[in-house]
Amino acid sequence: MYTNVNFKTKKALKEAVEAGKQIGVYQPNDMRFSPTPENGVVAVEGPHYPQAHTWYAQVTLKDSVIVKVK
Repeated sequence: MYTNVNFKTKKALKEAVEAGKQIGVYQPNDMRFSPTPENGVVAVEGPHYPQAHTWYAQVTLKDSVIVKVK
C-alpha cells in the first residue's frame, strides 16, 4: 500500500502524522478485490512507483487516517 502523499522517507511520514496531518492509504491496481481498510494495521511503502521503494512502515489506521507509524 501507499500513502496518499508521496513521502520520500519514513521519517517524513512519521513527522507528518505526529504534526496531525490527515494522511490516508490506498492500494493501487487492486481496489476492487482488496479494498483499503478503514481501521487496523497495514503495511505501506515508499516512495511511490516507479521510484525504487526505500522505506517500509507498519501504520495504524482509524477512520481511514494514519494515527500511528511503527
